[in-house]
Amino acid sequence: GKVRIGFANEVPYAYEENGEIKGANVDIAKAVFKELGIENLEAQLSDFSQLIPGVQAGQFDVITAGMAIKPDRCERVLFSEPEIKYGEGIVVAKGNPYNIHSYKDIAANPDIKVVVMEGTTEIEFLQKEGVNPNQIITAPDIPATFSAIQAGRADVTTATEMTLKMALQSAATDKLEFVDSFEQPDVEGVPSYGAAAFNLKDKEIRDAYNEKLKQLIEDGTIGKILEEYGFSSVNNIVKAGEITTEQICAGQN
Repeated sequence: GKVRIGFANEVPYAYEENGEIKGANVDIAKAVFKELGIENLEAQLSDFSQLIPGVQAGQFDVITAGMAIKPDRCERVLFSEPEIKYGEGIVVAKGNPYNIHSYKDIAANPDIKVVVMEGTTEIEFLQKEGVNPNQIITAPDIPATFSAIQAGRADVTTATEMTLKMALQSAATDKLEFVDSFEQPDVEGVPSYGAAAFNLKDKEIRDAYNEKLKQLIEDGTIGKILEEYGFSSVNNIVKAGEITTEQICAGQN
């Protein structure tokens, strides 16, 4: 058999490199489908916003993008059990002049400006933690948020931790730093849990995928894959019995 997988270019979850498809969530899917006897995977690159419509229309069979399970998305696709969890991160000017270690620190100082990528969940998270909307500015992408800090238009930016870490490596600048001691916000939706996503009618395939995924989590295979891509097997792995997709779809995370 053959499975068509849809992904969006996002390092380190799923991406294309020299014509080859890579990434933590791609390799997890490969490992699971191999257990199901399917080694022929056909990959289709898509914009992130087109992944759900693509699987709904049958353009591909499964989304392997580490997509966050969210209640509104659960109405449109069938998620596997969680494969990965990820928190938020912040990047500041070198030396962290405002001593920012949490969203609450931003809220406590009205002089601080935070820049975020347009259309992301972080805007909502910041406001839930008390940040005034007039402290928030937006930028089209991650490199533009870094430029805003370097130009002095903003003091801090926030996105998911691995996205920021990878972007900072690519930016190769000594003027910015990732804050390792960042305290995760206590809001609904943090941490995010990423999973594979299937068409609503493909319950049998999803259930078979879940069964093999569980085995690969238990035998340590998934932890190894995550570590290969720079994730932490402590912070990013979903432990057995920690939370179910059903609970996350019901807004209980």
